[in-house]
Amino acid sequence: MHPQAAISVTFLLVLTSQLTALFGQEATLLFNGKDLTGWVLTNTPPQTWSIQEGMLVCSGKPIGELRTEKMYQNFEMELEWRHMVPGGNAGVFVWADDITARGVPFHRGVEVQVLENAYGNTQSHTTHGDIFPIHGAKMTPINGRGGGGRAFPTEELSKPSPEWNHYKIVCNDGTISLAVNGKVVTQGKEASPRKGYICLESEGGVVHYRNIRIKELPATSIEEKDVAISNRGYRSIYSGLDLSGWKTSEAGKAAWKVRDWVLVFDGSVTSEQSALESAESIKVGGFLMDFRFTDKSEQIKVMLPGNTEPLTLAAKNDSVFAGSMEKVGSWNRLEVALVDGQVKLTLNGKPQAVSCSLGKGVISLQPSGSLELANIYVR
Repeated sequence: MHPQAAISVTFLLVLTSQLTALFGQEATLLFNGKDLTGWVLTNTPPQTWSIQEGMLVCSGKPIGELRTEKMYQNFEMELEWRHMVPGGNAGVFVWADDITARGVPFHRGVEVQVLENAYGNTQSHTTHGDIFPIHGAKMTPINGRGGGGRAFPTEELSKPSPEWNHYKIVCNDGTISLAVNGKVVTQGKEASPRKGYICLESEGGVVHYRNIRIKELPATSIEEKDVAISNRGYRSIYSGLDLSGWKTSEAGKAAWKVRDWVLVFDGSVTSEQSALESAESIKVGGFLMDFRFTDKSEQIKVMLPGNTEPLTLAAKNDSVFAGSMEKVGSWNRLEVALVDGQVKLTLNGKPQAVSCSLGKGVISLQPSGSLELANIYVR
Protein backbone atom coordinates (compact mmCIF):
# COMPACT_ATOMS: atom_id res chain seq x y z
CA MET A 1 0.00 0.00 0.00
CA HIS A 2 1.23 3.46 -0.86
CA PRO A 3 2.25 5.39 2.31
CA GLN A 4 -0.18 8.20 1.53
CA ALA A 5 -3.01 5.69 1.12
CA ALA A 6 -2.13 4.14 4.48
CA ILE A 7 -2.32 7.57 6.10
CA SER A 8 -5.73 8.15 4.50
CA VAL A 9 -7.06 4.83 5.81
CA THR A 10 -5.76 5.61 9.30
CA PHE A 11 -7.38 9.05 9.17
CA LEU A 12 -10.73 7.53 8.16
CA LEU A 13 -10.58 4.98 10.96
CA VAL A 14 -9.83 7.66 13.54
CA LEU A 15 -12.57 9.89 12.13
CA THR A 16 -15.07 7.02 12.21
CA SER A 17 -14.17 6.28 15.83
CA GLN A 18 -14.61 9.93 16.79
CA LEU A 19 -17.96 10.19 15.00
CA THR A 20 -19.18 7.01 16.68
CA ALA A 21 -18.23 8.40 20.09
CA LEU A 22 -20.08 11.63 19.27
CA PHE A 23 -23.23 10.32 17.61
CA GLY A 24 -23.39 6.66 18.55
CA GLN A 25 -23.67 3.56 16.36
CA GLU A 26 -26.06 3.04 13.46
CA ALA A 27 -29.17 1.01 14.21
CA THR A 28 -28.66 -2.75 13.93
CA LEU A 29 -30.91 -5.78 14.20
CA LEU A 30 -31.20 -7.09 17.74
CA PHE A 31 -33.14 -10.12 16.42
CA ASN A 32 -32.00 -11.38 13.03
CA GLY A 33 -35.31 -13.05 12.10
CA LYS A 34 -33.64 -16.45 11.68
CA ASP A 35 -32.40 -17.71 15.05
CA LEU A 36 -31.54 -16.60 18.59
CA THR A 37 -28.01 -15.44 17.85
CA GLY A 38 -27.16 -12.74 20.40
CA TRP A 39 -29.72 -13.95 22.96
CA VAL A 40 -29.55 -16.12 26.10
CA LEU A 41 -32.29 -18.45 27.35
CA THR A 42 -32.15 -17.24 30.95
CA ASN A 43 -34.85 -19.35 32.59
CA THR A 44 -36.92 -20.46 29.62
CA PRO A 45 -36.21 -23.55 27.47
CA PRO A 46 -35.88 -23.57 23.66
CA GLN A 47 -39.51 -24.70 23.37
CA THR A 48 -40.68 -21.30 24.65
CA TRP A 49 -39.29 -19.44 21.63
CA SER A 50 -39.65 -20.15 17.93
CA ILE A 51 -39.04 -18.28 14.70
CA GLN A 52 -41.91 -18.10 12.22
CA GLU A 53 -41.86 -15.98 9.07
CA GLY A 54 -39.18 -13.71 10.50
CA MET A 55 -41.07 -13.23 13.79
CA LEU A 56 -39.92 -14.24 17.26
CA VAL A 57 -42.84 -16.19 18.70
CA CYS A 58 -43.18 -16.65 22.45
CA SER A 59 -45.46 -19.44 23.71
CA GLY A 60 -45.83 -17.76 27.10
CA LYS A 61 -44.83 -20.95 28.92
CA PRO A 62 -43.13 -21.10 31.29
CA ILE A 63 -43.13 -17.63 32.80
CA GLY A 64 -39.62 -16.29 32.40
CA GLU A 65 -37.29 -14.33 30.17
CA LEU A 66 -34.90 -14.24 27.26
CA ARG A 67 -32.01 -11.76 27.50
CA THR A 68 -29.35 -10.28 25.27
CA GLU A 69 -25.78 -11.57 25.41
CA LYS A 70 -24.55 -7.99 25.54
CA MET A 71 -25.09 -5.29 28.16
CA TYR A 72 -26.34 -1.88 27.02
CA GLN A 73 -26.18 1.53 28.66
CA ASN A 74 -27.51 4.29 26.38
CA PHE A 75 -29.56 3.29 23.35
CA GLU A 76 -32.63 3.65 21.18
CA MET A 77 -34.58 0.45 20.71
CA GLU A 78 -37.51 -0.18 18.38
CA LEU A 79 -39.71 -3.24 18.07
CA GLU A 80 -43.14 -4.36 16.99
CA TRP A 81 -45.27 -6.70 19.06
CA ARG A 82 -48.72 -8.22 19.07
CA HIS A 83 -50.57 -10.44 21.47
CA MET A 84 -52.42 -13.41 20.00
CA VAL A 85 -54.53 -13.98 23.12
CA PRO A 86 -56.87 -11.28 24.53
CA GLY A 87 -55.63 -10.12 27.92
CA GLY A 88 -52.11 -11.35 27.21
CA ASN A 89 -49.20 -10.23 29.38
CA ALA A 90 -45.54 -9.67 28.45
CA GLY A 91 -42.87 -7.00 28.73
CA VAL A 92 -39.50 -5.62 27.73
CA PHE A 93 -36.92 -5.26 30.51
CA VAL A 94 -33.99 -2.86 30.21
CA TRP A 95 -30.85 -2.48 32.32
CA ALA A 96 -31.40 -5.95 33.79
CA ASP A 97 -29.13 -8.35 35.71
CA ASP A 98 -27.77 -11.56 34.17
CA ILE A 99 -30.27 -13.90 35.88
CA THR A 100 -33.60 -13.67 37.64
CA ALA A 101 -34.09 -12.08 41.05
CA ARG A 102 -34.68 -14.12 44.20
CA GLY A 103 -38.05 -15.87 44.36
CA VAL A 104 -39.41 -14.51 41.06
CA PRO A 105 -39.12 -15.55 37.40
CA PHE A 106 -38.05 -12.06 36.30
CA HIS A 107 -34.90 -9.95 36.37
CA ARG A 108 -34.16 -6.89 38.45
CA GLY A 109 -34.43 -3.98 36.02
CA VAL A 110 -36.86 -1.48 34.54
CA GLU A 111 -39.88 -3.01 32.81
CA VAL A 112 -41.69 -1.55 29.83
CA GLN A 113 -45.14 -3.15 30.04
CA VAL A 114 -46.53 -5.07 27.06
CA LEU A 115 -50.18 -5.79 27.91
CA GLU A 116 -53.05 -6.62 25.58
CA ASN A 117 -55.97 -4.20 25.85
CA ALA A 118 -58.43 -6.75 27.23
CA TYR A 119 -56.21 -7.08 30.33
CA GLY A 120 -57.93 -3.88 31.46
CA ASN A 121 -56.89 -0.60 33.02
CA THR A 122 -56.97 0.23 36.74
CA GLN A 123 -55.50 2.78 39.11
CA SER A 124 -52.49 0.47 39.51
CA HIS A 125 -51.73 -0.29 35.84
CA THR A 126 -52.69 0.36 32.23
CA THR A 127 -52.39 -1.56 28.97
CA HIS A 128 -50.88 1.39 27.09
CA GLY A 129 -47.22 1.45 28.06
CA ASP A 130 -46.44 1.69 31.77
CA ILE A 131 -42.76 1.86 32.80
CA PHE A 132 -41.66 0.79 36.28
CA PRO A 133 -38.65 -0.46 38.26
CA ILE A 134 -38.99 -4.00 39.50
CA HIS A 135 -37.39 -6.42 41.98
CA GLY A 136 -34.96 -3.97 43.54
CA ALA A 137 -34.35 -1.53 40.68
CA LYS A 138 -35.16 2.17 41.09
CA MET A 139 -36.70 4.85 38.88
CA THR A 140 -38.50 8.15 39.38
CA PRO A 141 -41.56 8.57 37.14
CA ILE A 142 -41.77 11.81 35.17
CA ASN A 143 -45.42 11.43 34.28
CA GLY A 144 -48.25 9.40 35.69
CA ARG A 145 -50.61 9.32 38.61
CA GLY A 146 -50.41 8.35 42.25
CA GLY A 147 -47.31 7.37 44.18
CA GLY A 148 -44.73 4.68 43.77
CA GLY A 149 -42.21 4.21 41.00
CA ARG A 150 -44.58 3.48 38.09
CA ALA A 151 -44.78 5.92 35.20
CA PHE A 152 -48.18 5.93 33.49
CA PRO A 153 -48.83 6.84 29.83
CA THR A 154 -50.37 10.22 29.08
CA GLU A 155 -52.46 8.76 26.26
CA GLU A 156 -54.00 5.39 25.40
CA LEU A 157 -52.51 4.43 22.04
CA SER A 158 -51.97 0.66 22.01
CA LYS A 159 -54.00 -1.49 19.62
CA PRO A 160 -55.82 -4.70 20.59
CA SER A 161 -54.98 -8.27 19.53
CA PRO A 162 -54.14 -9.31 16.87
CA GLU A 163 -53.00 -5.88 15.62
CA TRP A 164 -49.34 -4.90 15.67
CA ASN A 165 -47.99 -2.21 17.99
CA HIS A 166 -44.76 -0.25 17.63
CA TYR A 167 -42.59 0.69 20.61
CA LYS A 168 -39.63 3.03 20.61
CA ILE A 169 -37.69 2.92 23.88
CA VAL A 170 -34.97 5.51 24.48
CA CYS A 171 -32.61 4.95 27.42
CA ASN A 172 -29.96 7.58 28.12
CA ASP A 173 -28.01 8.30 31.30
CA GLY A 174 -30.71 6.89 33.58
CA THR A 175 -33.67 8.45 31.77
CA ILE A 176 -36.14 6.38 29.80
CA SER A 177 -38.98 7.24 27.43
CA LEU A 178 -41.51 5.16 25.53
CA ALA A 179 -43.25 6.08 22.29
CA VAL A 180 -46.32 3.94 21.57
CA ASN A 181 -47.25 3.82 17.89
CA GLY A 182 -45.26 6.95 17.12
CA LYS A 183 -45.90 9.20 20.13
CA VAL A 184 -43.99 9.52 23.41
CA VAL A 185 -46.43 8.77 26.23
CA THR A 186 -44.35 7.55 29.20
CA GLN A 187 -41.13 8.77 30.80
CA GLY A 188 -38.93 8.08 33.81
CA LYS A 189 -35.61 9.30 35.22
CA GLU A 190 -32.92 8.55 37.82
CA ALA A 191 -32.98 4.83 37.10
CA SER A 192 -30.64 2.37 38.78
CA PRO A 193 -29.28 0.18 37.29
CA ARG A 194 -28.78 2.21 34.13
CA LYS A 195 -26.57 -0.28 32.30
CA GLY A 196 -27.49 -3.92 31.86
CA TYR A 197 -29.17 -6.50 29.66
CA ILE A 198 -32.33 -6.23 27.58
CA CYS A 199 -34.94 -8.94 28.17
CA LEU A 200 -38.12 -10.12 26.47
CA GLU A 201 -40.69 -11.56 28.83
CA SER A 202 -42.76 -14.71 28.62
CA GLU A 203 -45.81 -14.45 30.87
CA GLY A 204 -48.55 -16.85 29.95
CA GLY A 205 -49.90 -15.68 26.58
CA VAL A 206 -48.69 -16.12 23.01
CA VAL A 207 -46.94 -12.96 21.81
CA HIS A 208 -45.13 -12.16 18.56
CA TYR A 209 -42.12 -9.83 18.19
CA ARG A 210 -40.54 -8.53 14.99
CA ASN A 211 -38.29 -5.78 13.60
CA ILE A 212 -36.30 -5.51 16.83
CA ARG A 213 -33.58 -2.92 16.27
CA ILE A 214 -31.14 -1.06 18.49
CA LYS A 215 -28.96 2.00 18.07
CA GLU A 216 -26.34 2.54 20.73
CA LEU A 217 -25.86 6.10 21.95
CA PRO A 218 -22.63 7.56 23.33
CA ALA A 219 -21.69 6.28 26.78
CA THR A 220 -21.94 8.60 29.77
CA SER A 221 -20.10 8.43 33.09
CA ILE A 222 -21.59 5.82 35.38
CA GLU A 223 -21.02 4.64 38.94
CA GLU A 224 -20.45 0.98 39.70
CA LYS A 225 -23.66 0.81 41.76
CA ASP A 226 -25.66 1.70 38.64
CA VAL A 227 -24.33 -1.20 36.58
CA ALA A 228 -26.38 -4.40 36.63
CA ILE A 229 -24.80 -7.74 37.56
CA SER A 230 -22.88 -8.94 34.52
CA ASN A 231 -22.81 -12.45 33.14
CA ARG A 232 -21.65 -15.00 35.72
CA GLY A 233 -22.08 -17.92 33.33
CA TYR A 234 -25.17 -19.41 34.96
CA ARG A 235 -27.59 -21.60 33.00
CA SER A 236 -30.96 -22.88 34.14
CA ILE A 237 -31.32 -26.63 34.77
CA TYR A 238 -35.08 -26.56 35.39
CA SER A 239 -37.21 -26.14 32.26
CA GLY A 240 -40.45 -25.00 33.90
CA LEU A 241 -42.26 -27.40 31.56
CA ASP A 242 -41.34 -30.84 32.92
CA LEU A 243 -38.66 -32.78 34.81
CA SER A 244 -36.42 -33.26 31.78
CA GLY A 245 -32.79 -33.49 32.90
CA TRP A 246 -33.79 -34.93 36.28
CA LYS A 247 -34.61 -38.36 37.69
CA THR A 248 -36.34 -39.56 40.84
CA SER A 249 -37.96 -42.69 42.27
CA GLU A 250 -41.31 -43.97 41.01
CA ALA A 251 -42.92 -42.66 44.19
CA GLY A 252 -41.07 -39.38 43.81
CA LYS A 253 -42.49 -38.79 40.33
CA ALA A 254 -45.94 -38.28 41.86
CA ALA A 255 -44.63 -36.07 44.67
CA TRP A 256 -42.74 -33.58 42.48
CA LYS A 257 -45.11 -31.14 40.73
CA VAL A 258 -44.08 -28.89 37.85
CA ARG A 259 -45.98 -25.63 38.31
CA ASP A 260 -44.54 -23.33 35.70
CA TRP A 261 -41.47 -21.51 37.08
CA VAL A 262 -41.93 -23.14 40.51
CA LEU A 263 -41.04 -26.77 41.22
CA VAL A 264 -43.14 -28.11 44.10
CA PHE A 265 -42.51 -31.09 46.37
CA ASP A 266 -45.74 -32.05 48.12
CA GLY A 267 -44.15 -34.01 50.97
CA SER A 268 -46.22 -37.12 50.33
CA VAL A 269 -43.27 -39.53 50.25
CA THR A 270 -40.39 -40.24 52.61
CA SER A 271 -37.05 -38.49 52.30
CA GLU A 272 -35.55 -41.75 51.00
CA GLN A 273 -37.98 -41.65 48.06
CA SER A 274 -37.91 -37.90 47.51
CA ALA A 275 -34.42 -37.38 46.08
CA LEU A 276 -34.35 -35.52 42.77
CA GLU A 277 -31.07 -36.04 40.92
CA SER A 278 -29.60 -34.58 37.77
CA ALA A 279 -29.82 -37.19 35.03
CA GLU A 280 -26.30 -36.47 33.83
CA SER A 281 -22.99 -35.76 35.48
CA ILE A 282 -22.42 -32.00 35.58
CA LYS A 283 -19.17 -30.10 36.01
CA VAL A 284 -20.19 -27.52 38.60
CA GLY A 285 -18.28 -24.29 39.12
CA GLY A 286 -21.26 -22.67 40.76
CA PHE A 287 -24.76 -23.59 41.96
CA LEU A 288 -27.68 -21.31 42.75
CA MET A 289 -31.17 -22.21 43.93
CA ASP A 290 -34.17 -20.46 45.48
CA PHE A 291 -36.27 -22.35 48.01
CA ARG A 292 -39.32 -21.61 50.14
CA PHE A 293 -40.41 -23.56 53.17
CA THR A 294 -44.05 -24.10 54.16
CA ASP A 295 -45.46 -24.77 57.60
CA LYS A 296 -45.17 -28.49 56.73
CA SER A 297 -41.52 -28.32 55.69
CA GLU A 298 -38.71 -30.03 57.56
CA GLN A 299 -35.53 -29.61 55.55
CA ILE A 300 -33.80 -30.05 52.22
CA LYS A 301 -30.42 -31.69 51.71
CA VAL A 302 -28.38 -30.40 48.79
CA MET A 303 -25.60 -32.71 47.63
CA LEU A 304 -23.17 -31.09 45.21
CA PRO A 305 -20.44 -32.99 43.33
CA GLY A 306 -17.14 -32.89 45.14
CA ASN A 307 -18.68 -33.25 48.61
CA THR A 308 -19.12 -36.26 50.89
CA GLU A 309 -21.81 -34.63 53.04
CA PRO A 310 -24.86 -32.63 51.90
CA LEU A 311 -25.71 -29.07 52.83
CA THR A 312 -28.71 -29.33 55.15
CA LEU A 313 -31.14 -26.40 55.12
CA ALA A 314 -33.70 -26.76 57.91
CA ALA A 315 -37.08 -25.06 58.21
CA LYS A 316 -36.65 -24.66 61.96
CA ASN A 317 -34.13 -22.14 63.28
CA ASP A 318 -31.78 -24.78 64.62
CA SER A 319 -29.14 -25.06 61.89
CA VAL A 320 -25.92 -23.24 61.07
CA PHE A 321 -27.87 -21.22 58.52
CA ALA A 322 -30.52 -20.04 61.00
CA GLY A 323 -29.27 -16.45 61.27
CA SER A 324 -29.54 -15.88 57.53
CA MET A 325 -32.78 -17.76 56.80
CA GLU A 326 -35.96 -15.92 55.87
CA LYS A 327 -39.18 -16.70 57.74
CA VAL A 328 -41.36 -19.60 56.60
CA GLY A 329 -43.29 -18.60 53.48
CA SER A 330 -40.54 -16.32 52.13
CA TRP A 331 -38.02 -17.17 49.44
CA ASN A 332 -34.38 -17.90 50.24
CA ARG A 333 -31.45 -17.97 47.81
CA LEU A 334 -28.54 -20.39 48.24
CA GLU A 335 -25.43 -19.79 46.14
CA VAL A 336 -22.23 -21.83 46.12
CA ALA A 337 -19.62 -20.48 43.72
CA LEU A 338 -15.95 -20.67 42.92
CA VAL A 339 -14.61 -17.13 43.41
CA ASP A 340 -10.92 -16.29 43.02
CA GLY A 341 -9.96 -19.92 43.43
CA GLN A 342 -12.04 -20.45 46.58
CA VAL A 343 -15.51 -21.94 47.03
CA LYS A 344 -17.75 -19.44 48.78
CA LEU A 345 -21.25 -20.10 50.09
CA THR A 346 -23.88 -17.41 50.65
CA LEU A 347 -27.46 -17.56 51.85
CA ASN A 348 -29.60 -14.57 50.93
CA GLY A 349 -26.43 -12.70 50.05
CA LYS A 350 -24.80 -13.32 53.44
CA PRO A 351 -21.49 -15.25 53.58
CA GLN A 352 -21.66 -18.55 55.49
CA ALA A 353 -18.80 -20.18 57.37
CA VAL A 354 -19.60 -23.60 55.92
CA SER A 355 -17.04 -25.77 54.15
CA CYS A 356 -18.06 -26.87 50.67
CA SER A 357 -16.39 -28.15 47.50
CA LEU A 358 -17.34 -28.22 43.83
CA GLY A 359 -16.53 -30.78 41.18
CA LYS A 360 -18.07 -32.98 38.50
CA GLY A 361 -20.90 -35.37 39.23
CA VAL A 362 -24.59 -35.61 40.04
CA ILE A 363 -26.55 -32.90 41.85
CA SER A 364 -29.04 -34.29 44.37
CA LEU A 365 -31.91 -32.46 46.11
CA GLN A 366 -33.53 -34.42 48.93
CA PRO A 367 -36.43 -32.72 50.75
CA SER A 368 -38.38 -33.76 53.81
CA GLY A 369 -41.83 -32.23 54.07
CA SER A 370 -43.38 -29.98 51.46
CA LEU A 371 -41.45 -27.07 49.90
CA GLU A 372 -40.99 -25.07 46.70
CA LEU A 373 -37.93 -24.58 44.51
CA ALA A 374 -37.20 -22.09 41.72
CA ASN A 375 -34.37 -20.52 39.75
CA ILE A 376 -32.09 -23.55 39.75
CA TYR A 377 -28.86 -22.60 37.97
CA VAL A 378 -25.39 -24.02 37.50
CA ARG A 379 -22.24 -22.64 35.92
